[in-house]
Amino acid sequence: MGLNEKPLSTLHEKASYDLADFEVPTGREEAWRFTPLSRLKGLHNGKAAANGQVVTQAYTPEGVRAEWVGRDDERIGKAYVPADRVSAQAYTAFEKALVVTVPKEAELADIISIEIKGRGGEGAAYGHIVVVVEPLAQATVVIEHEGTAVYADNIEFVVGEGATLKVVSLQEWDDDAVHVSHHHAQLGKDATFRGFVVTLGGDLVRLSPTVSYTGPGGDADMSGVYFVDAGQHLEHRLLVDHSQPNCKSNVDYRGALQGEDAHAVWIGDVIIRVEAEGTDTYELNRNLILTDGARADSVPNLEILTGEVAGAGHASASGRLDDEHTFYLQARGIPYDEARRLVIRGFLGQLIEKIQVEEIRERVLTAVEAELAR
Repeated sequence: MGLNEKPLSTLHEKASYDLADFEVPTGREEAWRFTPLSRLKGLHNGKAAANGQVVTQAYTPEGVRAEWVGRDDERIGKAYVPADRVSAQAYTAFEKALVVTVPKEAELADIISIEIKGRGGEGAAYGHIVVVVEPLAQATVVIEHEGTAVYADNIEFVVGEGATLKVVSLQEWDDDAVHVSHHHAQLGKDATFRGFVVTLGGDLVRLSPTVSYTGPGGDADMSGVYFVDAGQHLEHRLLVDHSQPNCKSNVDYRGALQGEDAHAVWIGDVIIRVEAEGTDTYELNRNLILTDGARADSVPNLEILTGEVAGAGHASASGRLDDEHTFYLQARGIPYDEARRLVIRGFLGQLIEKIQVEEIRERVLTAVEAELAR
């Protein structure tokens, strides 16, 4: 940690439901220094009127409850408190929240599907979703984003004791969309969370997946792939807050960038607090820069406040395609362009194979192929 840096435990302790508690960011703050504020279209400074059009629909298996509730519902904001101004703006501005509840000990054979579609409009739209998985239940949730919108939202995943939740979040927005979102998973004792993020579309997308633990034995795996084209800004800011003993976390994000001013940002923060003895954690980010003019900023951070850990590490790498890999394929008669696609497909495909919903996995692979075909 440099002389002028603040420890992670102080950087992330500011949290409030009140928008007035957050100053308008200027871009000089650590949390905002990579984000082009002028492209947020007012989400950060209160100038984005809540008259955009975004439609959210939930499709649930039998036995799962999906409810639209008012702001006064006690389940709203119980697991997550906004940690920056856009998150607080979204919390302040949403009208109805979607609450999805998986009952105790349920083992769902079918996925829960949530579709978020932007229909345009002159202003912005704001949303809030809560997914509650009660103790010993098992569920898979797929959240799809498409269309055009200026949209900010918060999503809370509450995973009960001994429960398992798998989430796939797809960002396939139109080219002009702006999306700022916070995803927070709260894990109970011996709970398991598997989160997978796929970010392909949008003009500016900034996602902040975070994890916290309320009991020992929690296990979180957070993975993601992104493909950044010319002019796109795709930003992922992760935080895993280990405050309970004997919990695990693993983070693995991979991206590919091509085109002028393609910009990827990945920030990975892990805090292991004094009381979190026996923590086992690792975080990794890798980027392939495919053309000149593309830029990847990757910053892993790890703060350990106890000497009793099972394992803790982080790594980050950004670079060009390995010439040896493409040469190996070319030497076996594969043309250069095809060899290049095979290497990139293999690089991202190792993570994409972790998506356990076959239909979604094949859809993501097809989307990556379309990106490579450009």
